[in-house]
Amino acid sequence: MFKNKKILSLVITILTLSLVLSACGGSKGITRKNPADTLVVAQGADAKSLDPHATNDQPSSRVMKQIYNTLVASTVDMEIVPALAESWESIDELTWEFKLASGVKFHNGEEFKASDVKFTYDRMLASPSVSHILGPVTEIKVVDDYTVQIITSEPFAPLLSHLTHTASSILNEKAVTDSGEDYGQQPVGTGPFAFDTWQSGDRITLKASEDYFQGAAAVKTVIFRNVPEGSNRTVGLETGEIDIAYDVEPIDKNLVADNAGLELIEGPSLSSQYLGFNTQKAPFDNVKVRQAINYAVKVEEIIDVVLEGAGEVAKSPLMELIFGSNEEIQGYSYDVEKAKELMKEAGFENGFKTSIWTNDSPVRVRIAEIVQAQLKEIGIDASIEVVEWGAFLDRTSAGEHDMFILGWTTVTGDADYGLYALYHSSQHGDAGNRFFYTNPEVDKLLDIGKTEVDTDKRLAAYKEAQEIIVADAPQLFLYFSTQNVGENKAIKGFQLHPAGHHSLYNVTIEQ
Repeated sequence: MFKNKKILSLVITILTLSLVLSACGGSKGITRKNPADTLVVAQGADAKSLDPHATNDQPSSRVMKQIYNTLVASTVDMEIVPALAESWESIDELTWEFKLASGVKFHNGEEFKASDVKFTYDRMLASPSVSHILGPVTEIKVVDDYTVQIITSEPFAPLLSHLTHTASSILNEKAVTDSGEDYGQQPVGTGPFAFDTWQSGDRITLKASEDYFQGAAAVKTVIFRNVPEGSNRTVGLETGEIDIAYDVEPIDKNLVADNAGLELIEGPSLSSQYLGFNTQKAPFDNVKVRQAINYAVKVEEIIDVVLEGAGEVAKSPLMELIFGSNEEIQGYSYDVEKAKELMKEAGFENGFKTSIWTNDSPVRVRIAEIVQAQLKEIGIDASIEVVEWGAFLDRTSAGEHDMFILGWTTVTGDADYGLYALYHSSQHGDAGNRFFYTNPEVDKLLDIGKTEVDTDKRLAAYKEAQEIIVADAPQLFLYFSTQNVGENKAIKGFQLHPAGHHSLYNVTIEQ
């Protein structure tokens, strides 16, 4: 289903390049400031919640990846492998049966059983944020303590892929019940690291689970630090205070690559970045206005200036490594005169005033500034509002915005996850469709893609859906990301995952 060989070859090539780059850097070594068994990881935002059913943002998911396990997992080349489920089979087109690992303990000492799977997925189906991931699942049936069946109302082709998502992480019913509304701040999983403390806005500390069913991690403490400013993450690497820095700023990449004490790792990502429109608000309820903005912005300039070339122009919603992507779509070219013509046809020849919302990511702020400047050419006066991450997610979910900058990672590698949550009319708001976009034909095609078992028919539905979405332009299509990580050379065993949620279980620290 996935283009695994292509992903794997890209990863190998880029990892090899990173080794060459780091080997030919400067001569200054770096002394780690952290204890020998403590790994400090910096990312650009604090987690919003550690409840997998309460949020679907990347900073939260990167922490949850360490705390929880899913029934099945995806490797760095997107192969589906056993996790809490040792094996599985499709009994018929509506029923999957999973045989569970025995002897697995939650961090509170409770034994993992099939009843926990049922509790988790029933709760997940009730969550407006992540229920779409389980799609047409109608029943979770406990056969015995170590056997569970997932039953769907219709065939659900991407089920296994969706079960690798962090939102499908298995919870313990007792832990959730005991914590009540506070569960997101005191999570309990079966993963290699157990939650310890959370200093909101600053850091989350995890401790290695000595009872982890695959064996205790070598690193005993993991600290996720919230460091919004990209340059500060790089400085932390250089001073030895940070061991791994996610998302090194483009301007800082050479500083990391050229430092003999550091290593820059780059790799493919299943992520796309966009500037979204609230299609239920005037003037963005007018498709010609939305199309005009796509013609008015020179995305190549954003990639060159802000990313220093580390991205690819997005002509459609899905990048080529994702199953179901439509590589034939040509997208929008930079054409200011065409944009002005569309604005006139829409009745906005003299432009209008609006706003662009972004969180405090320096990259997104710079993108907003370039878009702001280029939109002036067609009479659009856009102010920029920088909104705190949690409030940004909440307020765009509520539809308070005009335009906003955000990204989406198709973590399952399947078009269903990359399209359904963002463009199906049932997913308005927190589930993913912050455009509040509605098109009945797109809904129909995405429903076909979700339930059709014939691969060719799935591909045809997704191809047509993407053509309509691009024409409707609920967003300014920006770019497909390349992801990176900077790390201290004492760190060994770290691997980039294309989904952007990187496991720290196999990381070691060289003394």
